[in-house]
Amino acid sequence: MEFAFTDEQRMIQETARAFFTENATSKRTRLAMAGDGIDRALWTAFCQDLGLSGIGIAENAGGAGLGLVEMAIIAEMAGAQVAALPMLGSLVLSAQAIAAGGNSAQKRDLLPSILSGARIAGYVHDAELRTDGELLTGGCGFVAHGGSASLFVVTCNDGAWIIRADAPGVTVTPLTTMDQTRPYARVLLSGARGEPLAEASAAITAAHRAGFVALAAEALGGAQSCLDRTVAYSLQRVQFGRQIGSFQAYKHRLADMMIEIEQARSAVYWAACAVDEGSDEAALAVHAAKSFAADTFFRCAGDMIQLHGGIGFTWEHDAHLFFKRARAIQTALGNGAWHRAQIATMVLGATV
Repeated sequence: MEFAFTDEQRMIQETARAFFTENATSKRTRLAMAGDGIDRALWTAFCQDLGLSGIGIAENAGGAGLGLVEMAIIAEMAGAQVAALPMLGSLVLSAQAIAAGGNSAQKRDLLPSILSGARIAGYVHDAELRTDGELLTGGCGFVAHGGSASLFVVTCNDGAWIIRADAPGVTVTPLTTMDQTRPYARVLLSGARGEPLAEASAAITAAHRAGFVALAAEALGGAQSCLDRTVAYSLQRVQFGRQIGSFQAYKHRLADMMIEIEQARSAVYWAACAVDEGSDEAALAVHAAKSFAADTFFRCAGDMIQLHGGIGFTWEHDAHLFFKRARAIQTALGNGAWHRAQIATMVLGATV
C-alpha cells in the first residue's frame, strides 16, 4: 500500500499542530490535572472554533465527512502535547458508535451536542454484561473521563445501548489514576435502563476500530514529541565542554527512537487507511498499530527521562506527563499481549 498525505490532509495536519502547540501548553494541562482532567477552554475552542471535532463522522450524521486518516492526524497532534481533552471516550468511541449504529433520532438528538463539546460521553464495554430486556447489570472499571460524562454508550459482545449518567441504577465513581491528563472512573450498572442502538454490531466495530487507531496515533504523536524534545535538550546541555548530543552513545539512543517511531508511523497510517478503504487487512492492521505504537511511545518516554538526566525525573519537567500517558495507553482498550493474540488468531487460526 502506497500512502502520502493529500494537500487537504497536510493542511489539517498543520492547522492541528499549530492549534495544539499554541494552546495545549504545559501550564494549562497542569491546571486541568488539578481539576477534572479537562482543559475546558481548549475543549470549547477545539470543538467550536477549530471545528475539527466531527472530522471522523459522516456528513449525514452531522460530521465533516472525512475518515480515520484525518482523525489519526488530529489525534497525533493532540498526543504530541498530551492535551487534556476527552477526545477518546466522547468523540472517538461514543460518537463513532452512535454515528455507525444509532437510529436517525439518536443521531439527531445526541451527536450535535457531543460534537460541539456541550455534552461529554463515556464509553463502557463489558463483555459479561447481563441483560433483562432493556435493564442492564454490569459495568467497567476504567472509563475515560467517566466522571465528567452525562451519558454513556454501553456495549457488550452483541449489544449496544445509550444510558444517561443520572439514570436510576447508574453509579459513577471517579478514580485516582496515574495519568491525570486522562482521568478514569468506575461505572457500575444495577438494573439500569438502556436505550438500544439500532445496529449494535456496526456500532461496536466502528467504535473499537476508531479507538485503536486514535490511541495508536496519539502514541505516535507522543513518541515523536519525546524525540523532538530530547534532541532539543541534547543541543542545549553541555557536558565536558561539548553538547551531550555529540556523544556517540547518546546519538545511538536517539537513532533507535527515530527508527521505532518511523515504524510506528507506518503502522498507524496503514491501519487508518485500511479502515477508510474497507480493506480486508483493516481488522489486523488496527491491532498491529495499537500494540506497536503504544509500546514505541512507552520506550521513547522512558528514553526521554533517562536522556534528560536528573531534570527528567522532576515534577517540574513534562517528561513524566509523557511517561504516564504512554503507560496508560499501553493498557487502554486492550494491552499489547491481547492485541498480538488477536493478530495471531487471524493469521494462524482460531486454535491459537
